[in-house]
Amino acid sequence: MKEKKRITPIVPEKLTTVTPLFEDEAMIEAVLIENTSINYADFHHLFIKESQIKKLQMPGSRLSQFECVNVIFENCDFSNSEWIGAGLHQVEFRQCKLTGCNFAEAYLKDCLFSGCILDYASFSMSTMKVVHFEETSLRQAEFSELNWQQLKMKECELTQSQWFNTPLKGLDFSENHFDTIALSPESLRGIIVNAEQALTIAETLGMILK
Repeated sequence: MKEKKRITPIVPEKLTTVTPLFEDEAMIEAVLIENTSINYADFHHLFIKESQIKKLQMPGSRLSQFECVNVIFENCDFSNSEWIGAGLHQVEFRQCKLTGCNFAEAYLKDCLFSGCILDYASFSMSTMKVVHFEETSLRQAEFSELNWQQLKMKECELTQSQWFNTPLKGLDFSENHFDTIALSPESLRGIIVNAEQALTIAETLGMILK
């Protein structure tokens, strides 16, 4: 399959700096949000578009039916948040803390995670189309039953990540690192790994190498 170029977020050059009003069914558009802290937020159908968000602290948030289109997040903290079923289109996360964040059943298209911490995060049963992870920690992250196209990972930490019931044909792990990894044997056909990773996977599956 021909590699498709990721579409980057389209954000206006001039943004209005605001203290956002987060509430149910709010639409936040064309704004710059900086240095804001909201603990354990619980919002339904929050929609953010064409905006840049820096140093937003929102750990433990619960955002049901959360949607983002053309948004850049920088140095934000969304640790242990519930974003189940979120819709993310042309969104970038740069140096964000997303430890334990739950993206289960989410839809991600043209998204980037760069320099992020996503340890213990879950993307179980989510759909990814043209999604890139770069220099990101994904220790014990879950990618089970993932539906993906054009998923790209580079210089990521994947130790103890879980890929059960996810077809891996064409997925390139060779430029990433893992000491152990959990995979379904029936899904391994076509996976791209380096020689050291092949040995690790073989040992994980109980093969004895001489």
